[in-house]
Amino acid sequence: MLEPAKRLTLVSDAWHPQVNGVVRTIENTNRELAKMGVEVTMITPDMFRNIGMPTYPEIRLALASYRHVARLIEESRPDYVHIATEGPLGYKARRWCRSRDCRFSTSYHTKFPEYVSARLPIPLGLLYSVMRNFHNAGNGCMVATESLARELEAHGFRNLMQWSRGIDNTLFYPRPKSDAPFGGLPRPIFLTVARVAVEKNLEALLSLDMPGSTVIVGDGPARRELEEKYPKAHFLGMLKGEELAKAYAEADVFVFTSKTDTFGNTTIEALSCGIPVAAFPVSGPADILGGHDQAGVLDDDLKAACLKALECSPEKARELAATYTWEAAAIQFYQNVTSAHDG
Repeated sequence: MLEPAKRLTLVSDAWHPQVNGVVRTIENTNRELAKMGVEVTMITPDMFRNIGMPTYPEIRLALASYRHVARLIEESRPDYVHIATEGPLGYKARRWCRSRDCRFSTSYHTKFPEYVSARLPIPLGLLYSVMRNFHNAGNGCMVATESLARELEAHGFRNLMQWSRGIDNTLFYPRPKSDAPFGGLPRPIFLTVARVAVEKNLEALLSLDMPGSTVIVGDGPARRELEEKYPKAHFLGMLKGEELAKAYAEADVFVFTSKTDTFGNTTIEALSCGIPVAAFPVSGPADILGGHDQAGVLDDDLKAACLKALECSPEKARELAATYTWEAAAIQFYQNVTSAHDG
């Protein structure tokens, strides 16, 4: 039986209106923590004056003074502090913790060095140095997979803790497939769900000469350019909730194109809908699908992976997804928070 903390203050630069794995993970974790009796105080950009990130307006950057952030943390009277992101709020929370000799935990949600280098000519080594300095100041850095932990250890990160993810299998479940999906598109349907941005590597799928139809669910700064460049692909825009679950269930193969995500929540959402997955053998997909070749295919040749995945088992995909629950993930998160504080 857990002895829940009375108060946890969670600081995140990633929050609404963003729709991504970080936000969904925090929301689902908070819901489970509440069931455990943990009182969570969020500190997020919507609490301050904020601006949209250039070229990426849905990412809000808080224009918050250190004093303002420090006051909010102090007013929350935290037993524990967790810093989810390495943004403006994350750095101010880190400063507050260090100035008071307050132990804290962090989490590594995005391969930020690779994310930045996809946009700007900045050496990866320099970017990893910045990230290492941020996280090593804390007392525990949570990562989603064992392979990511090995990668970060090679870059000098310390005190790494595993924090897996979960799935809402009451929303994401197999449904009957229609004869004319998405307005009459020919099968097989190769579907991906992602932010339409350069770091998601969507062109790895869009550039392939595939049978049937390629469907992209999501929105983002690269959408117009990719729609013009690949007119045969079908861009459905942002879908949520039931609409999103129904879109997954219509697919024949889910294609995970990213090489910079640390886990890939969309992978287990697709698996939970009984959709086999095709992906590159990189951190995230490799951890989820490794040893489960009937549920999906990993291959550096993405087209080969997609075509092989057509032969995989929807039942095995669903079985694999059932091993991921938000309750278990939240317990793991809470134990990491307390371990970082008490250790």
